[in-house]
Amino acid sequence: MSTLVLATRNAHKVGELRAILGGHLPGVEVVGVDAFDSDPDRAVGDVVESGVTFAENALLKARAVAAGTGLPAVADDSGLCVDVLGGAPGIFSARWCGRHGDDEANLRLLLAQLADVPAPHRGAHFACAAALVLPDGTEHVELGSLPGVLVAQPSGGGGFGYDPILVPDAERAPGGRGRTCAQLSAEEKNAISHRGAAFRAIAPAIARALG
Repeated sequence: MSTLVLATRNAHKVGELRAILGGHLPGVEVVGVDAFDSDPDRAVGDVVESGVTFAENALLKARAVAAGTGLPAVADDSGLCVDVLGGAPGIFSARWCGRHGDDEANLRLLLAQLADVPAPHRGAHFACAAALVLPDGTEHVELGSLPGVLVAQPSGGGGFGYDPILVPDAERAPGGRGRTCAQLSAEEKNAISHRGAAFRAIAPAIARALG
């Protein structure tokens, strides 16, 4: 069985990407970088995300993992881009409040910044860049997007990050139920999400690389 390493220690993300990629990559074992933490020769440390685009940050992470493990590596970088904020938080989504990974504080700050913005002007989209890097230096990047609008109050207990405040356009269309990303099932979210789109797009390149 071939092995593909995801540049994350987040078990939630590993599970999500396994679900997205599973049907496209039969016979491929998908693992997180924590699978190598006990191997000093292949352990991978944290990567400084110094890029100025989602694609640059995804490539930085994938390059580090491919170099450290000697295996094909995939990384993604994603975030929320708000129209009236000129695309912010963007690459700073995970640390918008000044602390990395504090989802609740990030959410509170963003909602406060948008408090006076009327509903017709609360357009936003989730963006994702997925990067594949092979040990021989081959690189491939694909992008995905999930457009929608931001609501004033969080709804739903699923997902993570800004999921509780973005209602995808598909949920606003005729027949939709107006649910936020956090109110969708994992299967529903994966079918339309920015991350799902980016990883489904890159799956053929992964399949070719792994034979």
